[in-house]
Order: sequence, then C-alpha cells, then structure tokens
Amino acid sequence: MLASAILTDAVADFAADVRAGLTKPGQKELPSKYLYDTLGSKLFEVISELPEYGLTRADERLLRAHAQEIVHRIAGDIVVCELGSGSGRKTRWILEALSGRRHHTVYFPIEISSSALDVCRRELADIESVGIVGLEREYLDGLLEVAAQRRNRQRIFVLFLGSTIGNFSHPADVNFLREIRRILDPGDALLLGTDLEKSIPDLIDAYDDALGITAAFNKNLLVRINRELDADFELDRFEHVARFNPETRGVEMHLRSTQSQTVTICKAEFSVRFQKGETIWTENSHKYSLPEVSQLVETSGFACTAQWIDQEWPFAESLLTAL
Repeated sequence: MLASAILTDAVADFAADVRAGLTKPGQKELPSKYLYDTLGSKLFEVISELPEYGLTRADERLLRAHAQEIVHRIAGDIVVCELGSGSGRKTRWILEALSGRRHHTVYFPIEISSSALDVCRRELADIESVGIVGLEREYLDGLLEVAAQRRNRQRIFVLFLGSTIGNFSHPADVNFLREIRRILDPGDALLLGTDLEKSIPDLIDAYDDALGITAAFNKNLLVRINRELDADFELDRFEHVARFNPETRGVEMHLRSTQSQTVTICKAEFSVRFQKGETIWTENSHKYSLPEVSQLVETSGFACTAQWIDQEWPFAESLLTAL
C-alpha cells in the first residue's frame, strides 16, 4: 500500500510539473530533472564518454589528481553525501582517498533515479571502510535527512560535481547554494564543480553530438511522458535543438515542434497546442567565469579554501567551507 501511494504521489507531481511547464505563457518548459529516468540516466552515461563532451573527463581528471589533497583539507569525522551521484564512478577517487584514513565513512548518494542508485551501489561496493546508503530523494530533502542523522562533532562533506549548478538559471544558482548552506553547520564542506566558459562551437558540439545520443536523451523525456502520463507525443514531430544564449552565457536544450499539432496528456488532464517551430525548453547549462564563481561562493555563505582548474577542458573544482 505504501509503495503504491508513493508511486501515485510521484506521478501526480510529474503530471503537475508537466502541466505547469507546458501551459506557461511564452516559453514552454519542462524541469530538467525529469530527463533522468532509467533510460535517461543510461543515455547520459553514454554522453559522458563522447569525444565532444569533455566536461565529465575534466571533472574526473581533477578528482583523480587531487583527491588526496581534497580530503586532507577536511579534518575530523566526516559523513559524505553527493547531490546527484549518477553512477558514482568519478566519486570513487574521493571515497578511496577517505578509505585510506582507516576510519569507516558513510557515503549517501542522493538521486531521484532508483536505477542510478543501484548502479552507484554496485560501482562503489568494493571500496574498503566505506558504507553506502542510497537516498532516493530530491537534493535538499536528502541533505536534510543526512543532517538530521549526523553525530555530535561530525562534519558533512557535500559533493556537487559535474556542471549541475549550471542547470539553475541565475539567481536560482545562488539561492540553491544558500539553501545548502542553511542546512549545513559552520565548518562543513562543499566540493563544487563548475563548467567554465569556452568557445561556442565547442559548447554546441558538446550538447548536439554527431551520433545523436544527446538528441535521444532529450527526446526520451517525451517518451517518459507518453509512458507515465498516457500522452500521445509523436517523436518524429519534434527535433532536438542546442543553442547558446549570449545573454545568460549558457547552452539551452530544446525540443522543437516541426509542425503545428496538438498533444493530449491524459493523466495531467489537459491538451497542449504547438505551433510549427515552437519549442519546449528542457535544460540550461550555464558556463561560468572564474570571477563569477568567486561571487557565487561569497554571496552564498561559503569561503573558497582551494580551487583546481582543468586546462584541457576549462572546468573548476572549488572546495568551499560553510561560514
């Protein structure tokens, strides 16, 4: 009965978000978190291996090279939680560095995708002295749960890797980091990944690869709506679009209607009309300058104690301390 209720609530929330996004005046949009169902999570893992998408490799290079230094800067008893762990592959370097301390560490991957959590548990199960407790939660809900369980004098070390902070349009990125800071205690730490500015052609290639994997990832959101909300999107009537917005300095992913059409979404109890050329905005990925990263950190209640930058694919890992 409980599992059924949870499922019903999840579908209701999904339906409400889809209805709100597709009936929004002006630009239609859908929350990017819904890209990551079971298939979407697997497609994103493939994207991270594509030659055009250098972000994940840059993230991994920095973590591999500096994991020992990162954990050395965080003293005391630590509990680790990761917002949006995915498969957990790149987190291995941090957890292995912590396992060298010979103290048991609890790692909480926080994900809305149950399949991603399953992969994460399998990926990291062999690391000694690390216990894995997956939380199928929204980011802040999961972090609140971890904070409620912390022992006296235990520090929380939050991992927010990749470029996920860039998915929040400004000032939502600042507000989100402030919410993280509100949950943490002074002295807790946050490792923040930020994708940095680079050439527009390189950015467009990263989000519109030659093999069409990112296009499949984006269109899978319509497949999910069809499956879970009993909708009648026809995939061949929509095309994937990646474009750079110079005003926000971010790459936007859209699904563009190739013809005038009406789509019915039964479980959300509405129909939506698309004009030819009209788009659904599905994801934003802001690209930061280093001064902008500093301002983001300072206005969110943190201090940057160390920063590492990949030069091959400009990307920064910043170690922050809650003030």
